[in-house]
Amino acid sequence: MDKLRAVLSGRDESTDQRGVIETVNEASTLGWGTRVKGFIACMVLGLGCSVLGVGCLFIPKIGITLFIVFYTFGNICSLASTMFLMGPVKQLKRMCDKTRAFATAVMLTCLVLTLCAAFWWKIFGLALLFVILQVIAFVWYGLSYIPFARDAVLKFFSMLCSMCMK
Repeated sequence: MDKLRAVLSGRDESTDQRGVIETVNEASTLGWGTRVKGFIACMVLGLGCSVLGVGCLFIPKIGITLFIVFYTFGNICSLASTMFLMGPVKQLKRMCDKTRAFATAVMLTCLVLTLCAAFWWKIFGLALLFVILQVIAFVWYGLSYIPFARDAVLKFFSMLCSMCMK
């Protein structure tokens, strides 16, 4: 808008130091308070959908379908909530980082396969398996943000396995 005003008023364009990308970025950036509110709203929506999905499990006939839909939507909202804090580009770059790429790929694949198994293939046992894999991948992805958390979990399970083998 400033460029248009500058051209229409006859000002020299060389005096305007901001580029188009900087102007768009400035217009689309959220303030910290808005980011926190968006994060909280998405996280509460995600957790609420996940809890609602678990509650729907006990409804006869359609309960498992509702569980799959609400639980998957809850995971998507929870994942999207972090985009408010970091910004979508930075979050996507972190998701594709070499330490998180595998967990991200498994998590997103399981999200899609859960919905395919429930609605397209109509194999609810397979959908539940994908929900379990979703949970494991989501936890593994989340642990990647905590320093040494993955190592601690691996050490714990290796210790647990060694105790079971005795």
